[in-house]
Amino acid sequence: MNIRFLETFIWLARLQNFRLTAEKLHTTQAAVSSRIAALEESFDVRLFDRNSRSATLTPAGRKMLGYAERIVRLGDEMRREVEDTDADAGLIRLGVIESIVHSWFPALMARIRERFPRLEVEVTSDTTIHLVQWLRADAVDLILHTDTLADREFVNAPLCEFPMRWVASPSLGLGGKGVTLGQLAEHPVISFSRHSGPHTAIEREFSRAVERPVRINCISSVAAIVRLVVDGFGVAALPPAIIERELREASLLVLDTDSRFTPMPLVASHRLAHPLSARIAELAAETARDFIAEHGPAPEPAPPAEAGPAAPRRARKR
Repeated sequence: MNIRFLETFIWLARLQNFRLTAEKLHTTQAAVSSRIAALEESFDVRLFDRNSRSATLTPAGRKMLGYAERIVRLGDEMRREVEDTDADAGLIRLGVIESIVHSWFPALMARIRERFPRLEVEVTSDTTIHLVQWLRADAVDLILHTDTLADREFVNAPLCEFPMRWVASPSLGLGGKGVTLGQLAEHPVISFSRHSGPHTAIEREFSRAVERPVRINCISSVAAIVRLVVDGFGVAALPPAIIERELREASLLVLDTDSRFTPMPLVASHRLAHPLSARIAELAAETARDFIAEHGPAPEPAPPAEAGPAAPRRARKR
């Protein structure tokens, strides 16, 4: 029996709302539904009466609630007695790329605070190249980034993948139609920092499809890239996960291009002999999976703009 599923059952019984329960547990509504469904299948009973606004306990659910609360309390007591609580205290130094900071990192921090309340977290955000240097220099304990380290002394744990899409401001007039790489190259191209994975992929795409040299503007700040593209300075290849608000407000559009990047891999790396980093890396992977499950696939390109009504014909004078 999964204790986490029982905790989800208890909070849903208290809050009677899937959205509020998901927020309380720092997970997704889909994850809450899946955990409740697994419990119902395990006991072969319906635990909740559901409608569009609430979830209320059935008679079987009310019987189960007291047992679930006792089991969770015993589990907490056992964990406190058995675990080495000193291992959950102290300081962990995290290095994080901005693409993660702007997506699921706040949810990860909330889970760390909940599961490791005595742990102090020090966060540094920078490019993958710099984070790798700091990890090798023991300036950070765990990095969340885009590369895999070949050194045997490090562990690499895959987290998730971010699809990449070309985006632009509607003011450039590139939305709602097919756009070639040659047409993209007519505008300033904005990229992540030089020698990063996305920058290398962009260089490879343009060298394949465009004969003339293409100048690529390299900027290490994700927020600055987004601001420049929203303002119509140029085009950029970005993960839609970090520009959800801009896409929702239509200040940025996903373009229909003949270019398809491989997704951006996200990886957690830490030294082999660092068990606390390994536990935080597992929590990061769990958070990333929940984020991807909640947000679904990357959005499709903007549809063609509908043509306005034809202007009325003027009768010719005779």
